[in-house]
Amino acid sequence: MLKIIGGFFAGILATALLAWNMAGGMMFQERVSPFGMEETVARIQHNIQATGNGWALSGLRNPGKAVEADGGNTLPVMMIEACSTKYSGPILKEDTVRFLSILMPCKISVYKKNDGKVYIGNMNAGLMGPMFGPLVGGIMQQVAADQAKFLEFDPTKPAPPLILPKPAGEGGGAAGGGGGGC
Repeated sequence: MLKIIGGFFAGILATALLAWNMAGGMMFQERVSPFGMEETVARIQHNIQATGNGWALSGLRNPGKAVEADGGNTLPVMMIEACSTKYSGPILKEDTVRFLSILMPCKISVYKKNDGKVYIGNMNAGLMGPMFGPLVGGIMQQVAADQAKFLEFDPTKPAPPLILPKPAGEGGGAAGGGGGGC
């Protein structure tokens, strides 16, 4: 009897450890881009603007600049920031979930790894949203659907131009006439 109970709790512990280990990989998504850094960023920016649903570019940041300014060196990393007031509005109006403003604007990271390939990283909004209740879960399902459109590339179309931030700088401001931050 003691072996059965011990085995049961060992199974629960093993399952919990496995879930904990895999959670990070499920919360975030990573894929290889078929294009170089600048073209990947430009295509995502264009897709964000073309998607509709109130999406606007709110920034383009290079977090590697701070590392370089501190004397370090890093492979290229660009953060594309976008927001839709259609989605952020209901969350920002509700006291119980307003803390999720920490996740706004929506960010997509484009970066190079030591293997020389360009990667795209983003939060798995469809998986994470339901953890915060039905309001956020429903909104994040819609965000996830839009994010999938941001990352669809048609290689037969020429690369659009990169949309650079306005002179207010790399720290975020509206990019290319976008709707500003959330």
